[in-house]
Amino acid sequence: MNTVAPTVSASPAVPVAASRTTAVFTCVLAALAGLMFGLDIGVISGASQFIQKEFQISDHMIEWIVSSMMLGAAIGALGASWMSAALGRKRSLILGAVLFVAGSLLCGGAWSPEALIAARLILGLAIGIATFTAPLYLAEVAPEHIRGAMISLYQLMITIGILVAFLSDTAFSYSGNWRWMLGIIAIPGALFLLGVFFLPDSPRWLMMRGRVREAHGVLMRLRGDESVAHREMTDISEQLKTPQRGWHLFLENTNFRRSVGLGVLLQLMQQFTGMNVVMYYAPRIFEGMGYDTQSQLWFTAAVGLTNVLATFIAIGLVDRLGRKPILYIGFVVMALGLGVVGAMMHGGITTHVEQIFTVGMLLVFIVGFAMSAGPLVWTLCSEVQPLKGRDFGIGCSTFTNWIANMIVGATFLSLLHGIGNAATFGLYAGLNLVFIVLTFWLVPETKGVTLEQIEGKLMAGKRLREIGR
Repeated sequence: MNTVAPTVSASPAVPVAASRTTAVFTCVLAALAGLMFGLDIGVISGASQFIQKEFQISDHMIEWIVSSMMLGAAIGALGASWMSAALGRKRSLILGAVLFVAGSLLCGGAWSPEALIAARLILGLAIGIATFTAPLYLAEVAPEHIRGAMISLYQLMITIGILVAFLSDTAFSYSGNWRWMLGIIAIPGALFLLGVFFLPDSPRWLMMRGRVREAHGVLMRLRGDESVAHREMTDISEQLKTPQRGWHLFLENTNFRRSVGLGVLLQLMQQFTGMNVVMYYAPRIFEGMGYDTQSQLWFTAAVGLTNVLATFIAIGLVDRLGRKPILYIGFVVMALGLGVVGAMMHGGITTHVEQIFTVGMLLVFIVGFAMSAGPLVWTLCSEVQPLKGRDFGIGCSTFTNWIANMIVGATFLSLLHGIGNAATFGLYAGLNLVFIVLTFWLVPETKGVTLEQIEGKLMAGKRLREIGR
C-alpha cells in the first residue's frame, strides 16, 4: 500500500479544542458498549431466584440460564473479527446494539425457561460482538495521549454497568418482578444504539477499504491538526503493509504458539479466580451467610460498588508498579478473601458480627480482582502477541475467556451441592495460590517495554517470563 497521507486534499480545519472535545465524546460514547456488557452480567444475579420460583426449576436449569449468555458471547466473539473487518467497526457496534435490545426485550417476555435461554443466547451474541469491537474501535479513534485512559474507561464502564444492574435488581426485588429486572436494560441499550449512529467510522478501517479521503476527514475532526492527521495516516499506511496471517503463523511458528498459549492461560486464570461466581450468584452466596432476600441484594450492590472503586487502583498503579507486582498482590488478596469466607462457612456463621466479617472478606476478594487480574489480563493479552498474529492471538484468548466464563457459571451451584459451600470457596482460594506460581514462571513484566521489543524477544525464543524487561 502506498503512503497515502500526502496525496489527500486538505480537509476543513477544525479548532484543536473542538476536535479534542469531539474525540473524547466519541470515545466515551463507544465505551458505553462496556456499560451494556456490565448490565447484562449484573441483571441475572438478582433475577435468578425469582425466575427459579416462578418456573419451579432446578439449580441445574438456573446454571444453564446464567451460562447461556456466555456461550452466545463466545460465538459472537468468534464472528466479530470477520464482521468488524467486512462491515466496519461502527456497523458491528450497531448490530450488537440491535441484538442487545432485542435480547433484553425477549428476556423480559420469556414464557418458559427454554425461551429465556434462547433470549440470553441472543444477548450473548451482542456482548461477544461488543467486547471484541468496542476496544478495537477505541484504540483506532482515540488520540495517542489518552488512548490508555479511553480503553481503561471501557473496563470502568463494565463495572459501572454491573453496579447499576445490581441497584436496579434491588429496587425490583421488593415486588419480585424479574421480568422488569431483565427487560429494563433495553432502555439504555436503545439509547446506545441511537448514539452509535453518530459515531464516525474508524479511520484505520476506512483506509483498509481504500476510502482514504474519508479517513482523512475523520482524523481532522478528531485531531484538528493537519500535521497530526498526516502523521497518523502515514503510520496506519505503514502498519497495513504488515498483513495478518495468524492461522498460518500459528501452524508454522513455535514461538507464536507460545504467545497464543500464554494469552489462553491468562484468560483461564482470570476466570477461575472465582470473580464471576460472585457476579452471577452473589445473592445465593449471601443467602448461605444467613441473609434475607432484600439484604442479599443490597450486599450484592455493595459488591458492584466495590468493583467500580477498586478498578481505579489498577488504573492508577499499572504504569507505576508494573503488571506482575500487581498480579501477585491481587492473587494473594483473592486467595486470602475466599479462604477466609470458606473457613467461616465451614465453621458456621451464627452471629451478626460473623455475617458482617464474612461479607467484608468477600469484598476484600472483589478488591483483589478489580485491582489486578480484571483489567491487567486484557492488557497483557494484547501486549504479548506479535503484530502479524495479533488479531488471531487476541481472538483465541477472548474466545477462551467466554468458554471459561461459561464453565464457571454452569458449575458453581453444582459444586455447592456436591462438595458444599466451604469446600467450593476453598477450591477457588487454592486456585488463586496456584496462579501466583504461574505468574512467576510464565508471565512477563511488560511495563515500559515497547511492543516491538516484546515481539523481538518472543521470536528469538526467550522464555516467556523474559520477553518483557
